[in-house]
Amino acid sequence: MTTKKWFAITVIASLSLIGCAMVGPVMSDVEQPDYEVLSSVNNIEVRQYDPMIIAEVEVQGKRKEAIGNGFRLLADYIFGNNSVQRKVAMTAPVQQQANEKIAMTAPVQQQSSGDQWTVSFVMPAEYHLETLPKPNNEVIKLSQVPAKRFIAIRFSGRNSESTIAKYEKQLVQHIEANQIQTLGPPKYAFYNPPWTLPFLRRNEVMFEINE
Repeated sequence: MTTKKWFAITVIASLSLIGCAMVGPVMSDVEQPDYEVLSSVNNIEVRQYDPMIIAEVEVQGKRKEAIGNGFRLLADYIFGNNSVQRKVAMTAPVQQQANEKIAMTAPVQQQSSGDQWTVSFVMPAEYHLETLPKPNNEVIKLSQVPAKRFIAIRFSGRNSESTIAKYEKQLVQHIEANQIQTLGPPKYAFYNPPWTLPFLRRNEVMFEINE
């Protein structure tokens, strides 16, 4: 093979690698919940979150299986499996059902509740509880969440059980060392699609702070 062909192959391979590296962050460039960082130590932050609306579903099973099943149910809702009631005209006040696509947001959140997992999406800020289309699937619940304070640890890499356990332990040690009072079990947050390269991923373990 000639030197020119080798050079062309090298360039194509390099561009493909760059493309793979960039697609994760680009696809992850979606609306995220608003919060203010109140304090930080390395990769640990205390955050004040604004009120938000979430769509959530409870699923059973192991953590990875549960988040996969929960994600599919919620994605089905935001991609159109919902009911929107509209009046067609003032002179004919009949109603028709239409499907509305809701913008994807990040992160996907997961929290244990006994032997079940709650998986949730934060709804885009443009919506109010009254204006969100109602899910056709009754297992999906919409709720208004008040302003809350969380302590979170951020890390990259794959969201494997061992990696999550490692950073959760670090966060718990920080919480205990600083005598921070928390509420409930940890919440896990994942911001990127699965094809994102591990070193570009954003994952978090969070605890709600008891104020």
